[in-house]
Amino acid sequence: MNFQKLEQNIVDIVTEQQLKLGYRQEKVRIYYPLLSLNRLLGTDHDVARMKTALAAFRDRIKDRYGEIGITEDNGRFCILLPPVGNAYIHQCGADHAFLEELIHRTGRHGCQIEEVLDLFRTYHAHIEKTDHGEFDYLAYFENGEPDHFRYCLTEEHDHVIYHRFTPEDYLDFTL
Repeated sequence: MNFQKLEQNIVDIVTEQQLKLGYRQEKVRIYYPLLSLNRLLGTDHDVARMKTALAAFRDRIKDRYGEIGITEDNGRFCILLPPVGNAYIHQCGADHAFLEELIHRTGRHGCQIEEVLDLFRTYHAHIEKTDHGEFDYLAYFENGEPDHFRYCLTEEHDHVIYHRFTPEDYLDFTL
């Protein structure tokens, strides 16, 4: 079983949190529905088989991230990253210039949607106006650089809000 996408997703989520809130050596909880885990692992597991798979994942990454905790409640899994894992992600951080700038722009009062779209254009993103109702624009990088996420952008009052999804979860979100 290939755990690379799940590990990368955990790194991406924790990195975004650290960029938004600042780094603190503390525990981090990440919640996944069963469907998302199956997509990340390329499996079709039920809850019991997913628990077994995640135990193997925990064993595979413990040298780098420490002893992660895994719990499940009604098909919703929680991965508890210990402080040492959070620190490992912080210390091994790659270049996140795009995400840093996105967080900076959207975190500023008075940010306009065109400012955010211009940032995506700088990185040669695919941008489309949507009529989804939940968000106004979809942006992503067709070549996967600087990342593979689907960004859903909405302008609300004096702010631009973004949500990012894996490509597979984005498709599920828009159905």
